[in-house]
Amino acid sequence: QVQLVESGGGLVQAGDSLRLSCAASGRTFRSYAMHWFRHAPGKEREFAAAISWSGGRTVYADSVKGRFTISRDNAKNTVYLQMKSLKPEDTAVYYCAADSFLRTVVSAIEYWGQGTQVTVSS
Repeated sequence: QVQLVESGGGLVQAGDSLRLSCAASGRTFRSYAMHWFRHAPGKEREFAAAISWSGGRTVYADSVKGRFTISRDNAKNTVYLQMKSLKPEDTAVYYCAADSFLRTVVSAIEYWGQGTQVTVSS
């Protein structure tokens, strides 16, 4: 079992940066691939970024590639999402997620956090 708690969301202006954090507790954080998904109003929850258990592999959705960076600190049981050049279309609830495998499909994920709201004003 893994418990995930996101933080760092807020209201920013277009072009600003923001860093989300996800603190994990429970068993063997370092054995899980970690993910960020997001859910915008009126849309399906979608994949944003993922990182392997070692940090050696990262995957990004095309919509965030080059602007978002996912990283992890296994000593702190924390995963981060650094977001730059934010756009109004990045407005969403951002969810941290853990799974034994690196995935991009919502339905396959084992563990979810409660989410943190990110709002980007134009």
